[in-house]
Amino acid sequence: MKPVIALVGRPNVGKSTLFNRITKTRDAIVADYAGLTRDRHYGNAKHGKQEFIVIDTGGFEPTAESGIFKEMAKQTRQAVAESDAVIFVVDARQGISAQDHDIANYLRRLGKPSLLVANKAEGMQEGHRLVEFFELGLGEVMPVSAAHGQGIRSMLDASLGALHLPDEDEEDDGSPKPLKLAVVGRPNVGKSTLINTWLGEERLVAFDLPGTTRDAIHIPFEREGQQFELIDTAGLRRKGKVFEAIEKFSVVKTLQAIESANVALLLLDATQGVTDQDAHIAGYILETGRAVVLAVNKWDAVDAYQRELLERSIESRLAFLKFAKLHHISAQKRQGLGPVWKSIAQAHAAAMCKMSTPILTRLLLEAVQFQSPKRAGMFRPKLRYAHQGGMNPPVIVIHGNSLEHVTDAYKRFLEGRFRKAFALEGTPLRIEMKTASNPYVDKD
Repeated sequence: MKPVIALVGRPNVGKSTLFNRITKTRDAIVADYAGLTRDRHYGNAKHGKQEFIVIDTGGFEPTAESGIFKEMAKQTRQAVAESDAVIFVVDARQGISAQDHDIANYLRRLGKPSLLVANKAEGMQEGHRLVEFFELGLGEVMPVSAAHGQGIRSMLDASLGALHLPDEDEEDDGSPKPLKLAVVGRPNVGKSTLINTWLGEERLVAFDLPGTTRDAIHIPFEREGQQFELIDTAGLRRKGKVFEAIEKFSVVKTLQAIESANVALLLLDATQGVTDQDAHIAGYILETGRAVVLAVNKWDAVDAYQRELLERSIESRLAFLKFAKLHHISAQKRQGLGPVWKSIAQAHAAAMCKMSTPILTRLLLEAVQFQSPKRAGMFRPKLRYAHQGGMNPPVIVIHGNSLEHVTDAYKRFLEGRFRKAFALEGTPLRIEMKTASNPYVDKD
């Protein structure tokens, strides 16, 4: 699971600039104005081979008792709570402040791995004006310049090194690994109830209060000789409906659970229909490339008319998951649960499917013979051969000429042919086009 690093500090010390530098994006708004960032902002980052999540926070005033600064402080405390390590950013040019002391005292009490970073240190002599920051009691001070990219690599080495992350080779001992199944969905759709039904015991707290589950819970489970790791996740609420900061704490854990799972079971509520948040979660599952199974819970609680409306809503709002198997269940009454397991196994098998190059190429040429791609000006794309480029999700790489002109509609046509031939049900399928370079482009 990806580690999480939080950036904290008083307003206008350059946390958002540092966030953009680490994530190699411009997602965080940056301006020379104190207090611009008020909410938490999540981003994916990679340092060497290590992927991690970084959180940008607003200006932190631990002693704030009212107004927007109190709310910003609450957001920052939650960011620190859900992080594995903290980067405490101070301003090397303005020097130490009473607010820096308050933040340092807060971090020392928590005892979480913390790295003190002095930003805006470009052009400064080594150690000059940085000595005063040692009185914060957080150890060495690391000078960086987020705006110029100086010292960033060393900062990440130190921050990630403090986490003592396990080596990938050490984790892989050759023994068969359990299939990781994440049960995801909006709050109060019955995720914990479903897992309790599978387990045959009240292992998880489940009652009629949205947001009961605050963290992702991992449970070992065996069914018919197959080892599973069930992941019960906290429900993802719509942004406008998140009133308690602690409920936002669950979001990063849910996203991590989806990424670490082999298969995601997306649970819908038959009494609520398909909401924007359902579509948002489904989109994230698709984006991460996870195999997915859809299950409509509380199917016994709606009449025939509601069922028809719900099925139409699924067809229209979740059309991008039409490759996923759909089941109607009742977790409370144990109805329709058997076929769900069969679809989970099929989805995982499809995600890990191995496709030989000769068969892929033959299917590609047969598809082209059946329907050629549209001509683009004077040229028609020529699709020559295909091979597998990855698994979980399956990736098919197609080589040829002028492939940049292949339309999305034709890619969907090819996807349908490949899916049918290899029975790829329950997993996303990605098709990449690689155009051969022109050997005469540099010739006179």
